[in-house]
Amino acid sequence: MALAGRAVLRWRARLPSPRGPAAAPPCRAAAWLPAWGGRRYSSRGEEKLDMSMYPVESIRNFSIIAHVDHGKSTLADRLLEITGTISKTDRNKQVLDKLQVERERGITVKAQSASLFYNHEGINYLLNLIDTPGHVDFSYEVSRSLSACQGVILVVDANEGVQAQTVANFYLAFEAQLSIIPVINKIDLKNADPERVEKQIEKLFDIPTDECIRISAKQGTNVEKVLQKVIEKIPPPQCNTADPLKALVFDSTFDHYRGVVANIALFGGEIAKGHKIVSAHTKKRYEVNEVGILTPDEQPTHKLYAGQVGYLIAGMKEVAEAQIGDTLFLYKQPVEPLPGFKSAKPMVFAGIYPIDQTEYNNLKSALERLTLNDSSVTVHRDSSLALGAGWRLGFLGLLHMEVFNQRLEQEYNMSVILTAPTVPYKAVLSSAKLIKEYGKEQITIINPAQFPDKLSVSEYLEPTVLGTIVTPHEYIGKIITLCQDRRAVQKDMLYIDENRVMLKYLFPLNEIVVDFYDALKSLSSGYASFDYEDAGYQSADLIKMDILLNGNPVEELATIIHNDKARAAGKLLCERLKETIPRQLFEIAIQAAIGKKIIARETLKAYRKNVVAKCYGGDITRRMKLLKRQAEGKRLMRKIGNVEVPRDAFIRVLKRETDK
Repeated sequence: MALAGRAVLRWRARLPSPRGPAAAPPCRAAAWLPAWGGRRYSSRGEEKLDMSMYPVESIRNFSIIAHVDHGKSTLADRLLEITGTISKTDRNKQVLDKLQVERERGITVKAQSASLFYNHEGINYLLNLIDTPGHVDFSYEVSRSLSACQGVILVVDANEGVQAQTVANFYLAFEAQLSIIPVINKIDLKNADPERVEKQIEKLFDIPTDECIRISAKQGTNVEKVLQKVIEKIPPPQCNTADPLKALVFDSTFDHYRGVVANIALFGGEIAKGHKIVSAHTKKRYEVNEVGILTPDEQPTHKLYAGQVGYLIAGMKEVAEAQIGDTLFLYKQPVEPLPGFKSAKPMVFAGIYPIDQTEYNNLKSALERLTLNDSSVTVHRDSSLALGAGWRLGFLGLLHMEVFNQRLEQEYNMSVILTAPTVPYKAVLSSAKLIKEYGKEQITIINPAQFPDKLSVSEYLEPTVLGTIVTPHEYIGKIITLCQDRRAVQKDMLYIDENRVMLKYLFPLNEIVVDFYDALKSLSSGYASFDYEDAGYQSADLIKMDILLNGNPVEELATIIHNDKARAAGKLLCERLKETIPRQLFEIAIQAAIGKKIIARETLKAYRKNVVAKCYGGDITRRMKLLKRQAEGKRLMRKIGNVEVPRDAFIRVLKRETDK
């Protein structure tokens, strides 16, 4: 006891006195730690902005659009710095690219919005900026973003000039009747030629050369001029605060703690915390918990008014409750819903399966949350004898598919099996029995198992796209040969200037879906750019190719293919199977067949015991007798033996081959 008492006294003596000059200073948290009580998911304690200071006349909503890597995100960084939205540091590189996949690949995948405050000629303006992706696979993000804007900044690289996606994005903005401000970026580069680019813009888009602003987003040259032009040229939104609330949901994300965070553009009225709102899509009623603007981080406000763009949290717990394109209005003040968005048309389909079937429910939850954030993906349940239960997803392109898979792994820690990409075909039925069964004359075929027999079909149809290729003229010959190999039909050829050519081709979608872009880039040393748009369906000579193992068809490996390409594809698949199927004690014939006709074959040799090892010399008939008996045994084994294809062999064959 005495020892314990002395220890306590010694411990107390070490403690600093709470009073007096010798008292120790209060303990401070490290600079990088948040202050105690500062909660990441709460706006308590933060000073809320008063958005009533910005009437409709002083609001400008605009997007930045361009081809891949022309400097959209860098220009957005400079605009954020000039307006004081973010502090100026060397680390400001693609601030609006928040996803890990965007950082790794150096491309914008998600359109991101930010509100900027700018004083011009003594008037305070609210500028709502949306930074959009540049790749063709994410054009749905661009078209959605443009619905919340009245104008765009069209960025063109002073070195590369007008490219395929520049043309596509210009027409998206032109069709939406938006004001267009042409900006020529990267004038600080050694090989920059802004005069040539100005002539290209004038020739293709009919925009006078004196309207183009020459800037260097990296160095900040002339960027202030862009902001002034935005205020002068882009009109304010056409809406009124006195009207009833009408808000368009143009994007949404899921937060584990707060539920759905919806990005909204107000086309009328005002919204504040405590308001009762109704969704036009689900007819469900919610109470608004928080509203605010993105700067680019969430900044709560007292209210949002007509013409403004911000975010809203209203306790939506289910993923399906926040439909992109939905209209929100006040309870008991119904309004005519806004037209919303044209649903995205998937171009590429792929099966997605959990590596382990016990992960099925976790994958289902991850898919629901990710498709809320990326509404252009279509999801249908599917199952495979080899891979189990899963889904068939529709994507806008191959890069879109890869990015979606990468986001599943990084954001939700889900490892999945992704099968080879396919495209949707159609068949016009001639059999009255089948027409009655399906209830229509024309059916869509996504899975080869649904492929109808040729006798009951009047014609098969395959999807086509109108492709635009912009290339330096020295590569024309190679590119035309590549397009002809892919069964493309030339529609147009136009010289943009003395060095660059724009080619337009009608492609079967199946021919460009896997490796066309890579082949085009390698042929043109990376200078050619490619963009495509849907061009409907055309008649095609399609067939179903089966894979047989010892004469038995394997359903999972059946594919739909054009007759001209069947032989080469069948040979490749047979070779790949030969490498992946384990050897058996009997010979396995791997065959590709169209109906009853075999078009390719590989033979997997059997394991064989050396039965003549015990023969030391002697008569030849002894050796022949032993070999003959072995051959008969192998033949009998092949008749009764079943080829069990292991699951990992299916995965290796069905999975997209990145190295092919």
